[in-house]
Amino acid sequence: MSDSISEPPYDRVWNFSAGPSTLPVSVLEEVQRDLLNYKGHGMSVLEMSHRSKIYGQIISEAEATLRRVLSVPDNYSIIFLQGGGTGEFAASYLNLFASTAVREKQRKLGRQLSCDYLVTGSWSKGGLQEVQRLGGKPNVVLNGVVSAESGNVAYNSLPPVSEWKLGKPEETAFVYYCENETIHGVETPSDLVVDAVDPSVPIICDMSSNMLSRPVDIKRFGAIVAGAQKNMGPAGVTIAIVRKDLLERDDDPEAIRNLPS
Repeated sequence: MSDSISEPPYDRVWNFSAGPSTLPVSVLEEVQRDLLNYKGHGMSVLEMSHRSKIYGQIISEAEATLRRVLSVPDNYSIIFLQGGGTGEFAASYLNLFASTAVREKQRKLGRQLSCDYLVTGSWSKGGLQEVQRLGGKPNVVLNGVVSAESGNVAYNSLPPVSEWKLGKPEETAFVYYCENETIHGVETPSDLVVDAVDPSVPIICDMSSNMLSRPVDIKRFGAIVAGAQKNMGPAGVTIAIVRKDLLERDDDPEAIRNLPS
């Protein structure tokens, strides 16, 4: 380990909490050096216009690095957003239902498409509740496991795939799940989900707490969303990796009526 986080003058502690991750000392020292005068440009990055060439280089380099590390295919966009991962509960639903692909599928069906939710803990439950609040039509694929002794629902393991209640592919807009539930401690292997879901149905995955902890086969997902604070950087930034066809919209004003400007 190149950085010592316990030697003076820092006297830092190991942080194993489920909240913001520990950043390498070398990164913090670079931020400290550049805080007042970013690489000789006479101002802090905190003071720069987001439209400036200097900041454009920063964000372009960040995107290129993430694309390289995760092997993100060219037909996926990487989007840096403000806020936390919970904001993606609504954003995922609203933007998917505004996409041309989902709207055409819904027109063909002749009624509202459903959204499949795998509820494995607090975060996926929050996503389900948000879609219910927005008037969506969620289908609960699984909701924890039922204790044989008490009959209560517990979020401490996954039921077998044979017990999952996935919707019919032609009636489903997307499948949503949280890969690692930090509160209840259930991690859902991505292969388990993507192998069970029909390839025609895009999978939306919240990877806030384990993104960049292992290689991910991006092309098997419709979109991946994650708060940056667990493994990638400080809190306040959310990353969305979205297949470009799911970002396409038609000219119908109804498609964007419910989207905030």
